[in-house]
Amino acid sequence: MTGNSPVPDYELAETLELTTAEQVRAISDPLRTTILGLLHERAATVTELATAVKRPKSTVAHHVKVLADAGILRIVRTRKVRAIEERFYGRAARMFFVGLGRQANGVPLPPDFNDFEVAAEESRTAYDAGQLRSFIRHARIPEERAAEFWQAVDHLIHTFDQLPRAGDTTYGFTVGLYPILDYPTLPPPTA
Repeated sequence: MTGNSPVPDYELAETLELTTAEQVRAISDPLRTTILGLLHERAATVTELATAVKRPKSTVAHHVKVLADAGILRIVRTRKVRAIEERFYGRAARMFFVGLGRQANGVPLPPDFNDFEVAAEESRTAYDAGQLRSFIRHARIPEERAAEFWQAVDHLIHTFDQLPRAGDTTYGFTVGLYPILDYPTLPPPTA
């Protein structure tokens, strides 16, 4: 793709809140996460996706169906190839998010849904090669300030998400903001 091509090459919503355990389970599989990442660049057929991930077409078709049934993927266009209608799949939204609760419609969400676990596994090779850029800081701040800070981070996430896919290397970008209830604090200063 050129640096000026829209990412992706089809219309989609900006965000989609995942409201069912089925949706969260659908995106918690590593192959389905990879498929979603590829479809962030452009719409693709099951055949193209299978070629990209080097997996059997039947396997990829199953995972695409799971994502489509969960409302996370949709058919964005079709074309006739000989007598067969070829379907191009795209994401339902640029960003997916799960609310802060641990249940969706009364059903517990999968306990393994953790972006940091995925990022840790993906970043292992970069860490070993000395190419991992990471940062962690702690700040004792009120909830309102945490919410304001997350709005600024959310803007940065959307900026990263909309970058044209023009480079040769794929980069992961993981952020988080979480309360630590047992983090130590200094006692008040003495006079």
